[in-house]
Amino acid sequence: MYWKNAFIYTFRKDPAEAEVISHKLMIRAGMIKKVASGIYSYLPLGLRVIRRIENIIREELNKRGAAELFMPVVVPAELWQESGRWNLYGPELLRFTDRKNNRFCLGPTHEEVVVDIARQAIRSYRDMPLCLYQIQDKFRDEIRPRFGLMRGREFIMKDAYSFHADESSLDEMYWKMYDAYTAIFKRSGLEFRSVEADSGAIGGDVTHEFHVLAESGEDTVVYCESCDYAANIEKAAGRRQLNENAGDIPEDAPQPTEVATPDKKTIEEVATFLNVKPSDTIKMLVYEVNGGEYLVAVCIRGDLELNESKLKNVLGAESVAIPDEESLSSLIDIPVGFLGAHDVDKKSIREIVADFSVSYMKDCVGGANKKDYHLIHVYPSRDLYIDRYADLAYVTENEECARCGNGKLKLRRGIEVGQIFKLGVKYSKPMNLTYLNDKGEKIPVIMGCYGIGLGRTAAAAIEQNHDKDGIIWPIEIAPYKVAILCLDTSNPEAVALSNKIHDQLEDKGVDVILDDRDDRPGVKFKDCDLIGFPIRVVIGEKGLKNRTVEVKKRTVPEPQKVAVDKAVSYILDSIKSLYKK
Repeated sequence: MYWKNAFIYTFRKDPAEAEVISHKLMIRAGMIKKVASGIYSYLPLGLRVIRRIENIIREELNKRGAAELFMPVVVPAELWQESGRWNLYGPELLRFTDRKNNRFCLGPTHEEVVVDIARQAIRSYRDMPLCLYQIQDKFRDEIRPRFGLMRGREFIMKDAYSFHADESSLDEMYWKMYDAYTAIFKRSGLEFRSVEADSGAIGGDVTHEFHVLAESGEDTVVYCESCDYAANIEKAAGRRQLNENAGDIPEDAPQPTEVATPDKKTIEEVATFLNVKPSDTIKMLVYEVNGGEYLVAVCIRGDLELNESKLKNVLGAESVAIPDEESLSSLIDIPVGFLGAHDVDKKSIREIVADFSVSYMKDCVGGANKKDYHLIHVYPSRDLYIDRYADLAYVTENEECARCGNGKLKLRRGIEVGQIFKLGVKYSKPMNLTYLNDKGEKIPVIMGCYGIGLGRTAAAAIEQNHDKDGIIWPIEIAPYKVAILCLDTSNPEAVALSNKIHDQLEDKGVDVILDDRDDRPGVKFKDCDLIGFPIRVVIGEKGLKNRTVEVKKRTVPEPQKVAVDKAVSYILDSIKSLYKK
């Protein structure tokens, strides 16, 4: 490919709206262009990266027996109503009505559509296992799209779905896909970690996320320094259990006492005012469950943060949310900021749940259920009305590992690029996807689901691989593996040699681009580093005198002088060496 034909244009300055390095560099390198908030065009260079990732995915999935298909972006409401998700998915589901007054959505994921396909084809256990996948656009109406391709509204996703007659077959496919994902992200040149995760809106019982480790990541990855335990922080289990000695209270322990705390609502304000540590306070929060079906109160140690995913799972709820202050005031007659679990009207609150941390607390501070007052000398086992205890807190750095009990937990930022799920019968049962077993009985098909975000994978690769000059693409997903820079396009000898090396590399199957622009050498060098081609070949007047070309790997500071007649073989060897890494 010649630069003049490749539709490449670059920018020297960072775009004002870009916050993370991948967003800045992809725009500056002419890989993407913003169309609307969270919606981007892929320009030729960016699309070539996406196609590279697509090819890796296809190779690894086809190798494991998956078959590719293509499903529509527009999905009728009836399918989502069958599964029960139409009213549960939330505002991220973009719904619309056509001219005939039929309701549709733009698919954010395709479980319903693929189940509708499968129930026309699967009749008996002999038709399974079956795995289908597609690489297709998705749309989620994110409230705050940001970071370029990292959190967009329209994005390219590989989604795969498997169908099984029993759990053992699903388990085999699940770990087959786990291995495929490991291979895909390794081949893409990424440093990543697979972690246990919460299934969220997709549902299911068992799931792993694959995170590229980068400080710009929106997620937090928790891992043990001593064993192989790793989890998304939403899922990470704490080591605390219920304190069996919580009822051992000294006979002379003081009784709860009201103290005035005027306008002191937050944990920090109360702790400072009463001269205690935040860890000596109890925070109580009230949640609406399933969109206002009922209320629960949750108690947690003041210095810890409540994990709403854990709360949702403990309650077996579809959703949990804190009402705004005005709504809460109309639901319970207790001023926000002074809530406590010692005397609660159970007519308005169905249940009081507490984190295990509360069971270890003694002589602490809690809300008095009275404006501008808190209680001191609270002993939870004696003074609070707790219906049950559970693990509800986010884990913290250096906390003991719940799995091995020896190591300390460490926290790192991560970018989620893929996730695999064991769905079970979450979709097949309500949508009547069944098969006949060997006894002639109708049994719900067991399913798995497996997704990868392609744009996010490309952006994550940049987050991990860049320097002050630009992108450093891993060799297998680079838009071009080799860039040839002809520094003097007015010199027939330089042009001829550039064309010759370009054509020889193309004949060898190498993706190569020749910068044939009539532009200054400095511009060509800067653009080459900005875009991040793995190997740069420079042909200039000085080299021609010595019958040499200059070959430089993007990851190596100094170029190498190579004889013209050995240039192609040297470049091929350099490409191979990058694959070995």
